[in-house]
Amino acid sequence: MATKSTAEAVWDGDLPHGKGRVKGTSGGLAETSVSWAARTGTQAGLTTPEELLAAAHAACYSMALSAGLGRQQKTPQELRVRATATFDKVGDGWKVTTMALEVTGKVPGISAADFEAAAKAAAQGCPISGALKGNVEVSVKATLA
Repeated sequence: MATKSTAEAVWDGDLPHGKGRVKGTSGGLAETSVSWAARTGTQAGLTTPEELLAAAHAACYSMALSAGLGRQQKTPQELRVRATATFDKVGDGWKVTTMALEVTGKVPGISAADFEAAAKAAAQGCPISGALKGNVEVSVKATLA
């Protein structure tokens, strides 16, 4: 069964000086402010589409890794994922160029090599990774705590 997730944005003003608001319709993502200045400089308490993308990727990836470890009968005690999206000028436009995933896991009974293999496999199976594939370079750094 397909599930749909919806978010809404409102923008006021021109690109360099204006600002907007974004929120999820489920109630789980509170309204937050966005601006072009935050995307290309100091965020100063505002979020960016890239930060939201990184948050989505971190959440999705942590679920994919947990599922993969579970299939190996290696239930994680904790997975801490940091996703960093790089937004850069490419030619005449702007693009998300890379997404760096860093995961630290507490997983009883797994070797560092097996954890790293599971972490890399999860990046291939994560739906957000799949949405980025072919457009954004995704890297994974895995550390077993």
